[in-house]
Amino acid sequence: MSLNIKPLGDRVVVEAAAAETKTASGIYIPETAQEKPQKGTIMAVGPGKYADVSGALIPMTIQVGDSILYGKYAGTEINIDGKEYLIMRESDIYAVL
Repeated sequence: MSLNIKPLGDRVVVEAAAAETKTASGIYIPETAQEKPQKGTIMAVGPGKYADVSGALIPMTIQVGDSILYGKYAGTEINIDGKEYLIMRESDIYAVL
């Protein structure tokens, strides 16, 4: 799926994974008690950021389609075409799965 958004600098657009609605033992978790997911998929990637002194472009190390882990409070929620996404800096991403 292609998004009509192009992040600037070292920012990425992430589609968050669905929150867990049931525990491992089969108990349903109410919406008010569900934890915010910390896993998602990269939907769009910016070009990278410029180095301070040399002005050279430092390319992004992630790409569209990567599954990632990010910080609990990372990113800003945005709504595009009725779907919820997060826009965050590459430094907010902890790992690629």
